[in-house]
Amino acid sequence: MMIGYLLVIAVSLLTCGGQLCQKQAAQCWQLPPDIRRGPTLRWLALAVLLLGAGMAVWLNVLQRLPLSLAYPMLSLNFVLVTLAARWLFQEPTTLRHWCGVASIMLGILLMSVQP
Repeated sequence: MMIGYLLVIAVSLLTCGGQLCQKQAAQCWQLPPDIRRGPTLRWLALAVLLLGAGMAVWLNVLQRLPLSLAYPMLSLNFVLVTLAARWLFQEPTTLRHWCGVASIMLGILLMSVQP
């Protein structure tokens, strides 16, 4: 069962990376029209690769963990994307947002504790 939890973390990291690549592609699209296509397509290709790998790992997770346990754990993505967006893109976050992130983390912890 422990490998299932590690795989959920891997899925979260892969999908977080895919989301960040999509954001970077969107930013590249704002470049002048004569130079934006190449960088945008490279970031989108990397996003598809990461999200596809995440889906492949997710299928492995579903073989190891009950869906009712594994799916809520994907909420870890909210935490990872928030932290990465703040760090990489300097996106602002409010106290209310961080309280929501903390609530998600508490929920993940409660879901992972076996009775």
